[in-house]
This record gives sequence, structure tokens and C-alpha cells, in this order.
Amino acid sequence: MPTVGPTAERDEARAMHAEAARVSPTVRRWRARARHENFPVALRVLPRRYRRHLGTLYAFARTVDDIGDAAQGDRLALLDRVSAELDAVYAGGTGSGPLFQRLAVTVADCGLPHSELERLVEANRRDQKVDRYRTFDDLLGYCSLSAEPVGRLVLRVFDADTPRRCELSDRICAALQVLEHCQDVTEDAYAGRVYLPTSDLERYGVAEDDLVAASAGTGLRAAVALQVQRAVTLLDEGAPLVRELRGAARVAVAGYLAGGRATARALADDGFDVLARRPRPRRSHVALAALDSLRRGPGAGDAR
Repeated sequence: MPTVGPTAERDEARAMHAEAARVSPTVRRWRARARHENFPVALRVLPRRYRRHLGTLYAFARTVDDIGDAAQGDRLALLDRVSAELDAVYAGGTGSGPLFQRLAVTVADCGLPHSELERLVEANRRDQKVDRYRTFDDLLGYCSLSAEPVGRLVLRVFDADTPRRCELSDRICAALQVLEHCQDVTEDAYAGRVYLPTSDLERYGVAEDDLVAASAGTGLRAAVALQVQRAVTLLDEGAPLVRELRGAARVAVAGYLAGGRATARALADDGFDVLARRPRPRRSHVALAALDSLRRGPGAGDAR
């Protein structure tokens, strides 16, 4: 049997995340955490109202992730409490605690759909029940809950959501999630989860014990490279979204797309060895990729 799973070693490795799940988030804390993401969460060049709403969405998504990943006790019950808080907000309440109070404002100001926020909660419910994905399509099914709603909510913040734009956003967000899974192979393994498709691991002769080695072997590097290639394809498919947007929405989405491209580059630059260290994108590469996307200009079909 593989050594990865719910062990004391895993608990030690994730102590920081458990602490994060127990502490009520503050604006300062979430801003600090956002600086370590692969993509710019809320660029300073954006108007303040957008930055405030984007920061609130980020805090909500990460808080739900912390509960699903590291909270002590009955995580499903805790996630049910989050759903109850959302129900209260959409019933006209102000929310209990700083996060849901801020979220209530964002929901009211931007008209956020309840269903998209609830999908983020459902993704973490799934994490309590499903810890392996057989195929890449299976993994994308998970991303439809864990990642795609974020992009749709962001578009809604900018009042720029249309069916086509949401579909393009789904590609970008799924790619960002896949790339993050590639970065977090060891951390996920110690948590008892494997997001790399098991059919690909079998194809390249990778055992689950190999996911916690000091460095990645040839097979694991090949499996990671395949996921990165797939993610880049998704980024390419979603890239026309930038050309369909204008103003602040265009700048923000260009930043997200650029973060994905820079992360893929960082993984490749490290030879797809995700075990020796966590590959991280360089800020300069993110900036260059964002400028490249913005230079391409708006498309003929943009409406805002």
C-alpha cells in the first residue's frame, strides 16, 4: 500500500493550513496570502470597488478551501454551515462575521448568482468523498466545481458575463486549477489525495509512493508534462476572452491568463520536477505575458 494518506506526517505538513482554517480571516491576512498566488488576484491598477469585490471573492474561496482541506472535526458539517451562511445572505441578511458581511455587500452590489458560490462549497464536499480521478475528463469535472465558478463570478463583478465569455473563462480557470494541482503534488499526496489522473500515472509507470520522493522520476515528470500541455491548450482556448473585454475586466482577465502561462513556463523550466521544490512563476514572466495578451487588442465582438 502507498505511504501517502492520513498520517501524522501529513498532519504536520499541513499544520499551517489547519491554523488558517481556525482563524477568522482579516482583510490584511487575505491580501498577504493573495500575493503568493500564481496570478494577480486584484491588481492595484483596478478601481477600488473592483479590488474590494475581487478580494472578498478570493477570501471566500480560500476560506472554503481551508475548511475542506484542513479544518478539525466534521468538515462536511462545517461546509453545511457555510451553505447556511450563504442562504442567509441571499435571504437578505448581512452575514455573521467579517467575511460574510463583506460577501453580503458584494452579492448585493454585483448581483452574484447563489449557485456559483455554492458550487465552490460543493467542490470541497467532493474532496471529502473523492480522492482520485481516473481520467483528465474526470478531473475537469471536478474543476467545473472548484475553479470555473470563480471565473464566472469575476465576470459578474465586472458586469461582463455572457454565455460565450463564461465558456471561455471556464477554460482559463480549469487550466489554472490543473496547473496548481501539478505544483501541489506532494502536499496533496500527504493529504491523501491524488489529482494527477491515475490512468496517466499508470501509463508512465508511476506508483503513488513516487509522489512523495525527494525528486521526480522520469515517469512522473512525463505525467506532469502531459497535464501542463493540456493546461496550456485550455489557456489557448480561453485566450480570446481577453480580446472580448474592455477596461478593467480586460486587464484583470489578462492577469489571470498571464499567471497561467507563467506557471506553465515555471513548471517547464524546472523540468517538471514538482517534488524537489514547488515551481513558482516569476512576476516578470507574469507581467510580460499580460502585456502580450493586452497588445492583441479587443476583438470585433466585444460589447463592454
